Amino acid sequence: MRAVQHDMAAVGVALRAGLALSLVAALASCAAAASHTKPSADALPASAVARIDPPTSALRIVNARLIDGTGAPARTTSVRIVGDRIAAVGDVPPLPGDEVLDAHGLVLAPGFIDTHSHADSDLLEMPEALAAVSQGITTVVGGQDGDSPFPLADFFAKLDAAPAAVNLAAYSGHGTLRDHVLGKDYKRTATPAEIADMSRLLESDLEAGALGLSTGLEYDPGIYSSRDEVLALAKVAGRHGGRYISHVRSEDRHFWEAIDEILTIGREAKLPVQISHVKLAMRSWWGQAPRLLAMLDAARKQGIDVTADIYPYLYWHSGLTVLFPARNFDDLAESRRVLAEIAPADGLLLGHYLPNPAYANRTVADIAKERGEPPEVTLLALIHDAEALRAQGKTDVEDVIGTSMVEGDLEKLLAWPHTNLCTDGQLDGSHPRGFGTYPRVLGRYVRERGVLSLEEAVRRMTSLAADHVGIERRGRVEPGAFADLVLFDPATVIDRATTTDPHALSVGIERVWVNGKPVFVNGAVTGLRRGRVLRRPAAAPADHAGAVSGAGPR
Repeated sequence: MRAVQHDMAAVGVALRAGLALSLVAALASCAAAASHTKPSADALPASAVARIDPPTSALRIVNARLIDGTGAPARTTSVRIVGDRIAAVGDVPPLPGDEVLDAHGLVLAPGFIDTHSHADSDLLEMPEALAAVSQGITTVVGGQDGDSPFPLADFFAKLDAAPAAVNLAAYSGHGTLRDHVLGKDYKRTATPAEIADMSRLLESDLEAGALGLSTGLEYDPGIYSSRDEVLALAKVAGRHGGRYISHVRSEDRHFWEAIDEILTIGREAKLPVQISHVKLAMRSWWGQAPRLLAMLDAARKQGIDVTADIYPYLYWHSGLTVLFPARNFDDLAESRRVLAEIAPADGLLLGHYLPNPAYANRTVADIAKERGEPPEVTLLALIHDAEALRAQGKTDVEDVIGTSMVEGDLEKLLAWPHTNLCTDGQLDGSHPRGFGTYPRVLGRYVRERGVLSLEEAVRRMTSLAADHVGIERRGRVEPGAFADLVLFDPATVIDRATTTDPHALSVGIERVWVNGKPVFVNGAVTGLRRGRVLRRPAAAPADHAGAVSGAGPR
């Protein structure tokens, strides 16, 4: 503690002297003293000098109930932010020029890290990222479900030039690589030469800073890939220190085989693997969360670094075709099975439907009743008409929200120690998870249902999430960390977004800071855009060094 106090005094000297270089040195010294073990790992890189704001840019937050992201008990304390970093935590003395914010006992936590986000599809057009910042998210991780911007280097460059309000990291998408190599001839396994071509594209993305490889194996074109193809690409990611994240090959009929596949990839490719939006989305599997968790725990004991992310809803969001993995859209018996086992007709809610816009926001059951036909017939007809438009080159033809999960499984999967939170949401999507995930967990699953303690829930949203995707110096409130923070009221925080009003703002999120600057205050975005692209360190240019370590929604 004396060492930390001494270094806080050093920060004060730097502030009063107005010397940016002295400030950087003081911050680095503070970080080293706080770590007690590996000072160099927490010290500011030399390149950070160019990123530090003027020394007069200091904010002291007082009377905060700090939950620091580590799982430690909450404590009342103060935090000083200087530039884009946390300079001090604890008994922080006032310094000349400090801006002071009284938290009045509200919780101050690290900004939430969304490890499975589709914000990358809208971020250039919606840089304020209201859906994200309004629920306390400060970092989004894109390139999910096998779908990523291509090439990632160009996308990252655009965000470097025109930053968004949130930080962004991304995976390289297997489906995107497949599109560029196989083109329209994708309904087959890839040849060795094509896998080699995909490997070269993947290496290029990894060199640009991709976290690793993502797959969406229930979707075209990934559904047609062989296990060997995916494993070969995962090995490429592993050799580069990357990771693997997957919307597994089946979340219903062939679920257990799909779990075996991702565990095999983790074992043979020797890299961390994460199950995207883990769920048991089939009636026959309801109640078998303990079986799944036993498999995952056994794999971890064998040395497989398997983790998961989850969103707190019993309904998913995707396209109608995902219900038919064999793509047998004329099979009436299979359609009946879908409605009996995967999601009932009154549990399939269309978001939009280009062939007949009047069907938007209506269930398959309602549409079938209007058409005077059995719902299994209507389901196939809806897909047939949507596929006809796709064959004409139309995109964004339809989407559906399907209710396929049960509360007991969700809570058990959420409580698994290696599960972190995610939204699987978009900035302008029709599923309420895009606007409501994190407040929903804090309000419903912490305050109301007690599935997690408040400190543990924050850990799942911050440091655990950062560790699962390999992001450093974010996700914890400690000296030297980047100042991504959220201030919220644990007594009132709750989601308000619904399937009928998916963009309703949550309540209880008071302020959000990204890299030291406020991006959301009192229910509105501020217009400040201080987000950064977070690249893997080995791939990062000098001014991004140290940002990251290691490495169609449903």
